[in-house]
Amino acid sequence: MDYPNDQAPGAPIRSGIPEHGRIPKYYAVKAHVALLLAELGEGGLLPTERDLALRYEVSRETVRQALRELLLEGRVRRQGRGTVVAGPKLEQPLSLASYTEGVRRQGRTPGRHLIGLEQFPCPEALAVEIEVPRGEPVWHMERVLLADEERVGLESTYVTVARAPRLDAEFDPDSSFYSYLGERLGVSFGDADERIETVLATPREALLIGTPPALPMLLLHRLSRDTGGCPLERVRTLFRGDRFSFTTHLGGQGR
Repeated sequence: MDYPNDQAPGAPIRSGIPEHGRIPKYYAVKAHVALLLAELGEGGLLPTERDLALRYEVSRETVRQALRELLLEGRVRRQGRGTVVAGPKLEQPLSLASYTEGVRRQGRTPGRHLIGLEQFPCPEALAVEIEVPRGEPVWHMERVLLADEERVGLESTYVTVARAPRLDAEFDPDSSFYSYLGERLGVSFGDADERIETVLATPREALLIGTPPALPMLLLHRLSRDTGGCPLERVRTLFRGDRFSFTTHLGGQGR
């Protein structure tokens, strides 16, 4: 089997090739399939595992390993019993812009599906973060994030009942929470602290998002403040690692 040159712009030097030069069979298949993806285009249906194994003269398990990596990278996705070429990843800016704004800028239709909205006494750890007394009533709102009706994430928002007393009656859970705070309550965002890490979803989270439990997730923690410096909300958002990337702009300070 010939080994294609997959040195695409932005790829690591000698991408995937060990220094001894011997390329694993699955990686060679992956590189071939990657070229096939470009030919098929977004939404194109890949040949079956059996057909790919015959084409590249390898075992079906070798093909499965190549497809698993492409799936984890978000370059293909399952559709029914087949595998199709995935579209480009959604780029979410690391800024105070809402998820809604970020998705709309890319020509996609944002949406959210409400899982639950409930009040509970604020536990100690959360109370310290949002600077309220322990036991203070807080809202917990959990929503599945959508892009063109595709489930792409899971968001948990915590805000004090005192800050949004009629959240359950006034807020449309399919809309932007930031817009509600600004337009309905007159609250202006000042700044926020964010932290991102990679995790695996819990079985419940994977079920809600509709992904395999083994799919890596990007977990974003955000603590937002108003213009007076008072904590406003605490957000925990899981984004599908195969469907999202994050962008930011760095200033031009000298080294």
